[in-house]
Amino acid sequence: MSRNFTLFIVAGMVLGLIAGALVNANIHDPQALKDAAGYFTLITDIFLRLIKMIIAPLVFSTLVSGIAHMGQGAAVGRVGLKTLGWFLTASVVSLLLGVGMVSLLQPGAGLHLTPPAASAAVAGVQSNLSLKEFMAHVFPTSLADAMAKNEILQIVVFSVFAGSAMAALGEKAAGLLSLIEQLAQVMLKITNYVMRLAPIAVFAAIAATVATQGLGIIATYAAFVGGFYGSLVLLWCLLLFAGFLVVRGRIGGLMQAIRQPALLAFSTATSEAAYPRTLEELEAFGVSKRVASFVLPLGYSFNLDGSMMYCTFASLFIAQAYGIHLTVGQIATMVLMLMVTSKGIAGVPRASLVVIAATLPAFHIPEAGIALVLGVDHFLDMGRSATNVIGNSVAAAAVGAWEGELGPPRGPLEAVDLPTA
Repeated sequence: MSRNFTLFIVAGMVLGLIAGALVNANIHDPQALKDAAGYFTLITDIFLRLIKMIIAPLVFSTLVSGIAHMGQGAAVGRVGLKTLGWFLTASVVSLLLGVGMVSLLQPGAGLHLTPPAASAAVAGVQSNLSLKEFMAHVFPTSLADAMAKNEILQIVVFSVFAGSAMAALGEKAAGLLSLIEQLAQVMLKITNYVMRLAPIAVFAAIAATVATQGLGIIATYAAFVGGFYGSLVLLWCLLLFAGFLVVRGRIGGLMQAIRQPALLAFSTATSEAAYPRTLEELEAFGVSKRVASFVLPLGYSFNLDGSMMYCTFASLFIAQAYGIHLTVGQIATMVLMLMVTSKGIAGVPRASLVVIAATLPAFHIPEAGIALVLGVDHFLDMGRSATNVIGNSVAAAAVGAWEGELGPPRGPLEAVDLPTA
């Protein structure tokens, strides 16, 4: 299924390029060209509306569930604190690396897109908020109102309180937590349905962009994709260096051990597919079952290094495309916001798109900009999925070494055939 989906994505891209180039070559009147591209944009707008439809309940249910379980996990004491400390540090580094690299490379600076009139009007109203008013606005007066308006920061605040309360109550809140987990599963299924429309949305997004911008947009996409993968290489180096500081000379053996899980995540564009194999390889490498079975599941919800770096990289790329300059304070706020909103939705298909869609409105960046990254998102997802596996594996080995539960290798597992992407 993953292979077929990848083929559909590629087909959507190719057909979108052809359709967009034909429209661009045969329509020379600017207004007529804009009208023709509008038919493609309609499809993309519907897809984006569907994404917006799932944001509020998805973030609420997954974040509450994740925080509730994190609280229970932290109760194990020393191991929990060390694990969460590593995750927090890795998250900050990943997000800041994305900010630094996209600011250095400026892949979207040459597009000079005009923000939609509606977004400009909204930005004009919201930009007048003072710091005091903004801080007050973050805290909801009503969860229902926040959900109705997709006020993601307000939803996050309530979710933090709700998840923490459920973790503190333990068995007394088990029934409600179970219902919220069921809601999360329903939302994940709905998200899966929506994401099956991605090949059609990719076709429309590419066609509309090429129709209005011409085939020269391909150079911008090349710069975006190349810049992101270059940034991933830097992140891998940082993760491996951090792992070397803890496990020393065994870092090479760790990379050899997780080579197959990382390739599996890359070929399927999902780190979840590699979870069972990663757990087996970590135990074969010498990480105790107690540490591996605790750190790895928690990491899959709270330590997605590649995905977090992509969130800042893509968000600021879209801002550059529209000529929107964010202040240092706004970028810092974005980093903090992504730190929270990216947690707990590891199982969400194209989770980064959902997180970005929830983040852009808070900084007056047009949500329509998601169409700019939609066409190449699948291929970037392959790289960030493999990075997630590497980051969580290094974290598990580091915590195992700190706890004195990193023993000698127990022998390599038998090789398995990897699916082709």
